[in-house]
Amino acid sequence: MTNPPRHFQLHRDTDVSGVSGTGHVADGVIFSDGHAAVHWLGRWPTTTPHPDGLVSVKGVHGHDGATRIVLLDSPEARLARIAQAH
Repeated sequence: MTNPPRHFQLHRDTDVSGVSGTGHVADGVIFSDGHAAVHWLGRWPTTTPHPDGLVSVKGVHGHDGATRIVLLDSPEARLARIAQAH
């Protein structure tokens, strides 16, 4: 059995580049094989692949702590929501 995808957001406290702004700036997913993708919000929405997963996301977009990865769901939480709905 593979792990279900996990969702995350990128939250910027400081906009180092002056492009993406601050707050919730991107949505992301971690796939069952560990790869990730980030979809940028805002004026120029773009989706970027990250074959090395969150290590790559943090390395490229973390800006020494100016951007935080916020995990939105765990497999356990998702299963609990599904069970509660049925």
